Amino acid sequence: MFKKLNKKKKNQPIESNSEIDLHNVPNHVAIIMDGNGRWAKQRKLPRIKGHYQGMQTIKKITKEASDLGIKYLTLYAFSTENWTRPKNEVNYIMNLPVNFLKTFLPELIENNVKVETIGFLKELPKATLEAIDKAKEKTKTNTGLKLIFAINYGGRAEIVHSVKSIYEKLSSEGSSSDQITEQMINEYLMTHSYPDPDLLIRTSGEQRISNFLIWQVSYSEFIFNEKFWPDFDKEELINCIKIYQSRQRRFGGL
Repeated sequence: MFKKLNKKKKNQPIESNSEIDLHNVPNHVAIIMDGNGRWAKQRKLPRIKGHYQGMQTIKKITKEASDLGIKYLTLYAFSTENWTRPKNEVNYIMNLPVNFLKTFLPELIENNVKVETIGFLKELPKATLEAIDKAKEKTKTNTGLKLIFAINYGGRAEIVHSVKSIYEKLSSEGSSSDQITEQMINEYLMTHSYPDPDLLIRTSGEQRISNFLIWQVSYSEFIFNEKFWPDFDKEELINCIKIYQSRQRRFGGL
């Protein structure tokens, strides 16, 4: 049987010899991939080098998540606020999916990973959108891990979009706003076909959610990992899951 985990302070690492309960792996893990720029700065490299290395981490963590039996992995790749960054950095980030998916796609197909997206994709450059669409098309019949990229995504904008869609529906039907429920709002969110995240991880030590899945993480477990995203690896992911498994999820109850 699996070893019992000792009670630890919040986010404190658990001994490496503790075992993961593979029957209690989070179904949906969402990650705010933070710290690429600071990782590069530490090494006196351009910020774009940090983004490149961050893409390599995506490859590793996708494989590990799939191997652990995680069903959904949502990665915060580019927010609606990130357009305010320097133009050369934004252009580089927008070009990353083109090369990344070109080289990574065969591995995704081989490992039965399905690529999906949330976000306002119509605003992306044509080449970026084409690369994403190709990856989604080539993996659409895969039945393993769902790898969900949040690109040009913002939680507030998503909720506004949902409310507008509901308003248009009710107006066309002549229905009252009394019909609006949590379930209805859920159905109009970009994430309507996914379960809410069980575990939200943010790397780099920052402790905020930065407009990411603000409706969906109401009852998620939060873990703020000190590593910059390019340094986040299998050991860090496993330790986050150990911490998750040491907690008792109450969902507002006792």
